[in-house]
Amino acid sequence: MANKKTNQYIPDYIVPPGEVLKDYLESLGMTQAELAARTGLTKKTINEIIKGKSPITHETALKFERALGRPAHFWNNLERQFQEDRIRLAEQQRLESYLDWLKKVPVNAMTKLGWIAKHKDKTRQLEEVLRFFGVASPKQWQEVWHNYQVAYRQTQCLKTSAESVSAWLRRGEIEALEIKCAPFNRKRFLKILDDVRDLTRKSPNIFVPELVNLAASAGVAVVFVHELPKTGVFGATRWLKGKAVLQLSLRYKSNDHLWFTFFHEAGHILKHGRKEIFIEGNGLDGEKEEEANAFARDKLIPPVAYRRFLSTWDGRSLEPIRRFAEEINVAPGIIVGRLQFEERLPRSHGNKLKVFYRWSQAS
Repeated sequence: MANKKTNQYIPDYIVPPGEVLKDYLESLGMTQAELAARTGLTKKTINEIIKGKSPITHETALKFERALGRPAHFWNNLERQFQEDRIRLAEQQRLESYLDWLKKVPVNAMTKLGWIAKHKDKTRQLEEVLRFFGVASPKQWQEVWHNYQVAYRQTQCLKTSAESVSAWLRRGEIEALEIKCAPFNRKRFLKILDDVRDLTRKSPNIFVPELVNLAASAGVAVVFVHELPKTGVFGATRWLKGKAVLQLSLRYKSNDHLWFTFFHEAGHILKHGRKEIFIEGNGLDGEKEEEANAFARDKLIPPVAYRRFLSTWDGRSLEPIRRFAEEINVAPGIIVGRLQFEERLPRSHGNKLKVFYRWSQAS
């Protein structure tokens, strides 16, 4: 849920404490030289304070209290407020120079999903986005998300945005940090994947919580994150604070694609290093991607059973696909997806055996 909007007055000007001191001296009919004599400060020090060249220190504030009758905290507060306003104005001017970057961030989509609050003021909206990313400026965003961008560029997706991809990944991190995971256990994660295969036949309201709990028991945080415009990605794997993060979207809404992506990402976790980041998108290739593909393919449909099925299947009938899926305890849509990918079945045939997911309003 996004933060509630609050009214906050931010001045566009600052009042140096020296101006207040100057007005106060004039009201008392006191010269700078006389104040210097009363406080033991030099005339130069008094003049520099009035011109804003020198700050009012705590020691000076105590001397002003005795010489002018206004408590020390009055002068200290003037100085503190001045310094805060000065820094705030400088920061606002700095942020205004980054507003072009804000245009690249999918703010509207993120606010509709409740990830961030909506602000009319562009500078405040930029601050909101930076808080979401957990960085001080777009410059730091570039540094923090550099490794992600390298992995992202490898997807060779068209009409995509690094800002959108990083927002999707960042949301995954935020949700993953909320999942309590046991220490990562490779053997346990490999073992529970057999149980996960059984979940492919279940509805989302059943398989999502069970999948999250099973994976968490092996040290893997599974998160489903709504896709954003111009992302072009549908899965990602990386390590965060000792836990593996396996992130999925519904960019392709069919169950065969969702479950293949899950097992593909699981293959990355089991076979590849903790320092690597894998972001799945169009055009992705390479030895490690092939390894993950093979892992997902064989884990979902055991090779020996698949060869036996192909040896008796007529290449068209759907009923044998249903029976085979029942035999190996996997969703029939997954079998259809495999057959279509291998061009053993036309893309237009067998889709009624697939299940198509969509985000609920609550999600």
